[in-house]
Amino acid sequence: MIYQGNAITVASNGDNIATLTFDLKDESINKLSSAVVKELGEAVKALQGDSDLKGLVIASAKDVFIVGADITEFHGMFSKGEAQIAEMLEQVHGIFNAIEDLPFPTVTAINGLALGGGCEVTLTTDFRVMGDKAKIGLPETKLGILPGWGGCVRLPRIVGADNAIEWIAGGSENRADAALKIGAVDAVVPGDQLESAALDILARANRGELDYQARRDEKTAPLKLNPIEQMMVFETAKGYVAGKAGPHYPAPIEAIKVIQKGAGEERGRAQAIEAKAFAKLALTDVCYNLVGLFLNDQVVKKKAGQYEKQAQPVKQTAVLGAGIMGGGIAYQSASKGTPILMKDIKEDAIELGLKEARKLFGKQVERSKLTTEQMAEKLSNIRPTLSYGDFGHVDLVVEAVVENPKVKDAVLTEVEGLVDDKAILTSNTSTISINRLAENLKRPENFCGMHFFNPVHRMPLVEVIRGEKTSDAAVAATVAYARAMGKTPIVVNDCPGFLVNRVLFPYFGGFSFLVEQGADFQHVDKVMEKFGWPMGPAYLLDVVGMDTAVHANEVMAEGFPERMARDGKTAIQVMYENERLGQKNDKGFYAYEEDKKGKPKKVSDDAAYALVKQVVKEDKTFSDEDIIARMMVPLCLETVRCLEDDIVASPAEADMALIYGIGFPPFRGGALRYIDAMGVAAFVELADGLAEELGPLYAPTDKLREMAKSGDTFYGKSA
Repeated sequence: MIYQGNAITVASNGDNIATLTFDLKDESINKLSSAVVKELGEAVKALQGDSDLKGLVIASAKDVFIVGADITEFHGMFSKGEAQIAEMLEQVHGIFNAIEDLPFPTVTAINGLALGGGCEVTLTTDFRVMGDKAKIGLPETKLGILPGWGGCVRLPRIVGADNAIEWIAGGSENRADAALKIGAVDAVVPGDQLESAALDILARANRGELDYQARRDEKTAPLKLNPIEQMMVFETAKGYVAGKAGPHYPAPIEAIKVIQKGAGEERGRAQAIEAKAFAKLALTDVCYNLVGLFLNDQVVKKKAGQYEKQAQPVKQTAVLGAGIMGGGIAYQSASKGTPILMKDIKEDAIELGLKEARKLFGKQVERSKLTTEQMAEKLSNIRPTLSYGDFGHVDLVVEAVVENPKVKDAVLTEVEGLVDDKAILTSNTSTISINRLAENLKRPENFCGMHFFNPVHRMPLVEVIRGEKTSDAAVAATVAYARAMGKTPIVVNDCPGFLVNRVLFPYFGGFSFLVEQGADFQHVDKVMEKFGWPMGPAYLLDVVGMDTAVHANEVMAEGFPERMARDGKTAIQVMYENERLGQKNDKGFYAYEEDKKGKPKKVSDDAAYALVKQVVKEDKTFSDEDIIARMMVPLCLETVRCLEDDIVASPAEADMALIYGIGFPPFRGGALRYIDAMGVAAFVELADGLAEELGPLYAPTDKLREMAKSGDTFYGKSA
């Protein structure tokens, strides 16, 4: 044994070939925490001190290679400031360069995920062999930073600047065949042949058949691009990536600049350029929030995983109500391998549901994600039916009929009598109380909400709503099914609108106030889109549908009359009464025309402005900051109330639900991180100022005032 640590061992075989194995103790994955990096430095020193060695294999004893750096350390590390970050990077560069400079050939055997810092480890060796099921990539830009352990320097020199930019700016995970195609790896073999393939490469290098020294020279020298080639590669890429990343995500463009600045430099200078840019990005709010988002996502996944462990198996499901929503749920279930019955009382609704599923599978075939045979196989997981004949074998039912309590009640009580006593019933309701729907059920403990967001195949969130009588078993089975469908389930308690809609409608309330006081709704849309929302409130209402919005608003007003009930008509009600439902009938706040791809394109419509005039009571002008405050304060306050009312269990779950459910700008981290970033005291002061004029929708809670006084935050100092 050459070296033994908690995460790394180095041992030599009879032919003087060393294997450095990553196997982090008591963990299911390998990650590069500061402790593991320290061990790697010690292991490399031990390798440097062994003069008999003729080669090195870097490998993993786990199912993954290395998933990357330990992101839980980022906030703490980055809070130490630029000098400390630069020092950390310098230490890692020293270790990685020492691997690259070892006096014998080196190869990495990539058996599973090699991401971020894990991918950067593989780039230090002369050669790379990859298991056919493994994936490799540099996703750092998704965290608001860039590869800082040599990725921006080594990858362009191995695969060319254009390929490196695509991988780094896109932050993608890449399959083995794609990695081989661009030369990121030297061979792809079945997983069980990795070790022999790696040893074979070292043997060939030692025989002089493979020139490992030439590989090193290329990796440590400037990029081989003349000035015209450089300009073409980098300037073209900057334009394209800026268009895709948008103005709020600086890391992808910064990564291209780092590759460009380092292109004419040797290794040390290029790494110094990379380190400086990394440290600068690490201190941005965007990075802080995106890292926070990653950590929140881990919290949500961990909670869902705990439910999953105690869940009864869900092998056969059913959806009640076909149509677009039912078809979307059936597609999602079938595509992820859970067979589903699609039941309706009308043949044409069944046909519509099947058409929706076929259309979505067809798009997968067009994108080469599925073959025609695979599509046929997955479609066979959906069984359309007009009767309850096979419902005796169903483990879980999703009721997705119209949003009407009487209809839902009738359907749920009917199906309860036809399924097994242990079957779980769920309702895909967006607003109707789960406790109310449970009133006439014989087994309310087996019932909960399962709220999908539209379009089902795109929106990652599923709200799992626990009623007063819902059992843990029902919640666990529903969470497990949502996960099996590839969704992110968040468990919330019952209240009008649950979490996401309860928070969204005060935001629409802020919009209604603005319009009444003379704000131009198109200008409000532009301001909120510039702020980071995928669409402004008027456009979002058109997508949601004015009928849905009016119904949901009535539920909220009944549930929270003191702040959500309104005197007089809002612009939303006026649109609804004049049958301007939004995209459903091509007219709402905007009119809709088909674009070249057949998708609805919004255009300004004078008729909408004429109708809105009916509700305008003042003619105020608002700055962009005023508009943002009036839109964001009620949304953030309602999120705070949901946390205080125990509708949602943690700030992490609340913020992730808003990001996954309504497109809250991810780079802002969520509503509660947004308050933390502003400062709780500053937020309370802003809200109080607005509440004087606009009333209870803008009034801070007593607990929030206490937090402001004591200097508390939702996430603590370094989270």
